[in-house]
Amino acid sequence: MSTLRYQRVLLKLSGEAFGSTGQGVNPRRLDIIVRELKQLRKLGVAVAVVVGAGNIWRKRTHGQGLEPAVADYIGLLATVMNGLALRQALIKARLPVRLQSAVVFDLPGIGAIDAVAARGSLRRGEIVIFAGGTGKPFFTTDTAAAQRAVQVGAEIIIKTSQVSGVYEADPRQHQTAKKFDNITLSQAIRKNLKVMDKEAFKICLKNKIPILVCQWQKGVVVRAVLGKKVGTLVKP
Repeated sequence: MSTLRYQRVLLKLSGEAFGSTGQGVNPRRLDIIVRELKQLRKLGVAVAVVVGAGNIWRKRTHGQGLEPAVADYIGLLATVMNGLALRQALIKARLPVRLQSAVVFDLPGIGAIDAVAARGSLRRGEIVIFAGGTGKPFFTTDTAAAQRAVQVGAEIIIKTSQVSGVYEADPRQHQTAKKFDNITLSQAIRKNLKVMDKEAFKICLKNKIPILVCQWQKGVVVRAVLGKKVGTLVKP
């Protein structure tokens, strides 16, 4: 039997895990997410997911001319769309799931953020999806991920990215950029590395929650919870 390195994780999925920018939800990419979550549950990992929305809405691209707060609220609503899509896909795969949103809707299947209920769901083996970010403008879904990790008692945040870890500069623009295998949160803040926003860093530092940054692809999260070497580990 495989030995788990982490038994309760907070998985931060960017919108790109669901589809390319402006594409909406790609069924094939959604299927990859479901398969990964199914495997995690089979291993006995309690997993909560915070969803982004870059596949539907990007403030820098789509929000020009709008009040910043309005653009942010549109982004929060877009995360709920991804959350609903993932919830339905998990139900179709016969996996138990609960969807909570910081933006409250009177819709079946969506509950308000409730940390106690979320922890109860995780104990029962249910996958918990968090949508709606923090529920407030001017905060990223990274900050939401840090908050939810604290609320559910996650041992680690696994943040999926378009690159294979944390680099000293964007490797897509600087091919010789150095990749870090391990780095501390304090070092990341001091070096101004674009891992998460500073508010998320502060929450993780205060609550001693490590962050694993890795490129989203099939099997990567499973390897991470088994203690395999993937991405960059940002230690508190």
